[in-house]
Amino acid sequence: MVKTIRKAAVIGSGVMGSGIAALLANVGIQTLLLDVVPNELTEVEKKKGLSKDDDEVRNRLAKTSLEQSLKRKPAPFTSKKNIAFITIGNTEDHWHELKTCDWIVEVVVENLQVKKQVLQNIDRVRKKGSIVSSNTSGISVHDMSEECSQDFKEHFLGTHFFNPPRYLKLLEIIPTKETKPAIAQYMKNFGEEVLGKKVVFAKDTPNFIANRIGTYGLLVTVREMNKSQLNVGEVDSLTGPLIGRPKSATFRTLDVVGLDTFAHVAHNVFQHVEGEERELFTIPSFMEAMLEKGLYGSKAGKGFYKKEGKEILQLNTDTLQYEPRQKFPLKDKNKGKKKDMKALLYSSEREDQFLWNIISPVLLYSAHLVSQIADNIIDVDEAMRAGFGWKKGPFELWDELGVEETVAKMKNEEKTVPSWVEEMLESGFTTFYKQTSEALFYFKESEYKVKEREEKRIHLASLEKTNVLQKNSGAALLDMGDDVLCLQFTSPNNAIGLDIIDMIHKGINEAERNYKGLVIGNQGKNFCVGANLAMMLMEAQDDNYEEIDFVISKFQGAMQHIKYSLIPVVTAPFSMTLGGGAEVCLPSAHIQAASETYMGLVEGGVGLIPGGGGSQNLYQKVLSQSGNVTDLLKVASHVFETIAMAKVSTSAREAGELGFLNPQDKITQNEEFLLYDAKQAVIHLSSDYRAPVQQKIPVVGESGYATLLLGAQSMKYSGYVSDHDLKIAKKLAFVIAGGRLPFGTKVDEQYLLDLEREAFLSLIGELKSQERMQHMLLKGKPLRN
Repeated sequence: MVKTIRKAAVIGSGVMGSGIAALLANVGIQTLLLDVVPNELTEVEKKKGLSKDDDEVRNRLAKTSLEQSLKRKPAPFTSKKNIAFITIGNTEDHWHELKTCDWIVEVVVENLQVKKQVLQNIDRVRKKGSIVSSNTSGISVHDMSEECSQDFKEHFLGTHFFNPPRYLKLLEIIPTKETKPAIAQYMKNFGEEVLGKKVVFAKDTPNFIANRIGTYGLLVTVREMNKSQLNVGEVDSLTGPLIGRPKSATFRTLDVVGLDTFAHVAHNVFQHVEGEERELFTIPSFMEAMLEKGLYGSKAGKGFYKKEGKEILQLNTDTLQYEPRQKFPLKDKNKGKKKDMKALLYSSEREDQFLWNIISPVLLYSAHLVSQIADNIIDVDEAMRAGFGWKKGPFELWDELGVEETVAKMKNEEKTVPSWVEEMLESGFTTFYKQTSEALFYFKESEYKVKEREEKRIHLASLEKTNVLQKNSGAALLDMGDDVLCLQFTSPNNAIGLDIIDMIHKGINEAERNYKGLVIGNQGKNFCVGANLAMMLMEAQDDNYEEIDFVISKFQGAMQHIKYSLIPVVTAPFSMTLGGGAEVCLPSAHIQAASETYMGLVEGGVGLIPGGGGSQNLYQKVLSQSGNVTDLLKVASHVFETIAMAKVSTSAREAGELGFLNPQDKITQNEEFLLYDAKQAVIHLSSDYRAPVQQKIPVVGESGYATLLLGAQSMKYSGYVSDHDLKIAKKLAFVIAGGRLPFGTKVDEQYLLDLEREAFLSLIGELKSQERMQHMLLKGKPLRN
């Protein structure tokens, strides 16, 4: 058996295959990407005088796909440098290299006979004990391997990634009856810990778990749309965040997936089921007409939506013509916000009746199907959350609606309720899940079974019930166990204000007295998107600059407290980590970042510069990595450009390339393990931790300041930046340069912090800066005035 996957191969270099190859490269696995040899030369190849025997031709498909992946958005690679981990080739000249691979992933066309042949060819060259998997989205895993060797069958399974593989967290693993249990478990652990996936075991049934239920739900929605005489835009305004689904809702999701792909998935179920279920997976006639016209969605430039200039048009499914996008006229005063789902049971509103008519069938279908497609309800719920972006899976949602009430309503509507659900209620079990202080229980086989506790998944919501030491309006201190303290942001959008600043001081003081260290982390939508902008704007408009100066001084003081704490402070950023969020991370003893961390000092977008020591700490961090004081100007220029252009990393790996992370900081692939990894970092550091000693910082001074401004002034003359952008750049350059001092002068940190605070205060008093702040608060995007 393979003990470690060091080298992998991906057979098939299409969008999915190249995406899986990029995913493997992102975690440092050497990957061989193979595709077939082209049958014909391209016109370009003919002009070059190439023949079919030239490597450039024979490897063209893999090479072209890899080149295209570098341009694809969203980007498959966490850093373009990761492409170095991928070697391209073809399935004739390089097939023998599969014997050097620990894991071989087949990602060829969804055709059983083609897959069977490819797998048999792999079987002839693979080394014994190597793992082979198919990325099929619905073909029987057992059937495709039935003619392979016994060792192959024992090491073969389905690994169904969702597209795009980097971003969609679900990985369905489908063992066959002959797959060794140890191999299936190893791949589950590998998928979670190395690839960062939410892994569920699925049974070898058509379309497995998520696509089976998700496709059914989409088709139910389409049919109900027609019955209710709603249109595409109206349905999407009802079936997105309002009911805990992604913003892409129904039809935007179909455009992203591709109508042709969706039709293929639906047809796969259609071919393998019978009776009423078969009829449910029949594609509506208007979709068939769309397929004939090539209205596939995003990849075709038009589908259910089409963009014309700045206007987005929606498809009229009766005429197949495009018309202005419409939204459902919600009457509720909280329109657009998450609904009280129980209202669906009793409301006579048109939209609530529509939602009940699309949600209740999915609940029933999931319950009818659960024993066929999964081992338990947990895997079904987790698959729908990770694969389709639902806030709650069907059984979690059913509990929210109320099982007894919904079953009564369903029976009243003469819907067939699965017998096991009725028996559950008759036995006195009124929910599918039961949460206690000790564990989470789920219903299975006439009783509640405990969900196995997973040490690496730390849930702050559970700790909040029993382990809170202190709490205020913006933050809480929680005991994580093992003598580690956690400071959790809890303010709206985790915006930093005096409440969080106060808790930073309290948290560090408490950790210094009684704990090994402190983790600053949370499990919100984003780590932190900056300071409390609304409060700052209000004070500025009231000319209350003394209060602003007080807050900024306090913020800077808290960041210095993090840096010079007697115990290790570890920050655990993820998702959006902007402005003040990045400033909290920079002075910490260690950053344990989720792979998908988008970090940047973006204050320029609201007419300001960093105010919490961000400029100084980024400069110091980049300078410490260069290890050469002769690179002062290079370091200053890099930091100036990063902040002035409000650069935001597209991953934690790229955050390192920008200088926000250093080589000692670490990246966690699975965000669900982030707090565990941060906690372990505290424990590791605490054994011999010594607080850093304050040192003077060399600066580029007046000559460097002049150099920094040259680039900004050139952009102004070229029309790329406004007068106000240039004013901000001058203030920023002055801070980074250290003011009007000789090149190489060493200054105290407080000197740079004072320069930063003065610049911040002068800019926040500018009318144009206040306009930018107000625009960001109202529109959620920067204003370039």
